[in-house]
Amino acid sequence: MMFSKSFGYALRGILYVADAGNGGDKIRVEDISRDTGIPKHFLGKIMNKLVKANMLGSTKGPSGGFYTNNQTLDIPLIQIFHLFDGTQLFDSCVLHLKKCDGENICPLHYKVEETRKNIQFVLSDTTINDLLQEEKPDLLRKVSAG
Repeated sequence: MMFSKSFGYALRGILYVADAGNGGDKIRVEDISRDTGIPKHFLGKIMNKLVKANMLGSTKGPSGGFYTNNQTLDIPLIQIFHLFDGTQLFDSCVLHLKKCDGENICPLHYKVEETRKNIQFVLSDTTINDLLQEEKPDLLRKVSAG
């Protein structure tokens, strides 16, 4: 797997909130967890991290939950990726050598460099709104566990 579970869960959580809360409704973590199959406590930590990064909003209390804010739809996926996975995928050696740069290159460096650039481009060039605008007969079903 190229991306971490945290990144995948964060993206699924944001998409769920953006789609299900389309009318400005607040979505409870219990509902997201139930419908996506993401463990509730793990999801709660992820969603709170997204709120702290101002990628989602939240309200506490009985009528509280998560909701999209003014920035949510314009967030490029690379920002979510960096929040959860950092930059190691793009900066570190695939063979985990201490030094892999222009002068001391590992045997796989050039073979994976183009792939890395392509992944970085896709994540940088794709926003949450782009994913919501894709043809989506049933987006919630797609981000769910089933």
